[in-house]
Amino acid sequence: MFRNRVAVKISFFINGFILANWVSRLPRIQELYGADNGTIGLVLLGLSLGAVCAMPFTGWAIIKNGSRRITLVSLLMYCILVPLIPYMSYIPVLIVLYIAMGVFTGMLDVAMNAQAVMIEKQYGKPIMTSFHAFFSIGMAIGAWCGALFSKLSVELIQHFGIIVFFSLIGVIWASRNLIYDKPDPSLKHEGPLFRLPNRTLISIGIITFCCMLGEGAMSEWSVNFMENVALSGKSLAPIALSAFATAMTIGRLLGDKLRASAGDQKMIMGGGAIATVGLLAALIIATPFAGIAGFFLVGLGLSTIVPIAYSISGHTKDLPPGVGLAMVTTVGYSGFLIGPPVIGFIADWQTLRIALAGVAVLFAIMTILAFRYKQNS
Repeated sequence: MFRNRVAVKISFFINGFILANWVSRLPRIQELYGADNGTIGLVLLGLSLGAVCAMPFTGWAIIKNGSRRITLVSLLMYCILVPLIPYMSYIPVLIVLYIAMGVFTGMLDVAMNAQAVMIEKQYGKPIMTSFHAFFSIGMAIGAWCGALFSKLSVELIQHFGIIVFFSLIGVIWASRNLIYDKPDPSLKHEGPLFRLPNRTLISIGIITFCCMLGEGAMSEWSVNFMENVALSGKSLAPIALSAFATAMTIGRLLGDKLRASAGDQKMIMGGGAIATVGLLAALIIATPFAGIAGFFLVGLGLSTIVPIAYSISGHTKDLPPGVGLAMVTTVGYSGFLIGPPVIGFIADWQTLRIALAGVAVLFAIMTILAFRYKQNS
């Protein structure tokens, strides 16, 4: 059972690790293809479209093949596709590659969480947050790797080849220790698959959307902000991403204890306020170290909001837990997917600072909705 848990944590780690590595080199990718912010936003939109298209079919694929096989196939394909980023001839071909990457990251997100649910059932206690903490740890280490490779002026081909080699070692070990699951034909859906959300779920869904859009924005635009707005060196820029991921990890490791003492509404309100202040500080001061500190505060503030939102949606009255959770996770993940490309389009139309200021506004809205939720509870 312990080895199963470690294998799933490795899957989460690799997902975050590879993501942070290629995201930390987005300025170099942009330079390599001579792309502006809007074009890079279109490339990232391809990633989003691939994930959105794949997710509805992943459940069926898991029923047919088991979550272990889907997890491994997705991890392997992700490892194969990322090193191809520098080899594409034209932007349209690069977009196709990112669509394929999105397909397998979307499948991986569903399948490895299915594995995590089975582990949680084995332990008989809530441990889901610990898996997501390893995604954040992977992102933090991946961002540090990106900073190191940038400082050493390592080309993308060598950089991605090295990190994928070590990731494949983890995939091989995990392949022997993930749970061998089989479909359960006795499982049946009760009630309609689609229902309109009640007032509580509307508020929680918007909060989750704002939070996950912010997570996506920090993940994919913090390095660009550091280089082009805060005017940091190329080796220092990825440290902001690492600071964000590190803060997310710290918050997720400590969040359960804080939640027990403070309660859900105070945690969301406090987290939203911290994230808003952190992002505004980074945007207004716009220096390298202010950016790093600001993105750290953003990560700390956002770290526990999504798990709390998922918990609330799973205990909504008049709805089965799975239905409420599905509504909120779908809305939230859409924010994570569409946020980065939309920011790219706005940055190209106006500036990246203005685009990220819009994210700060969403953080403020999230905080206000948390206060109103408290008043209505």
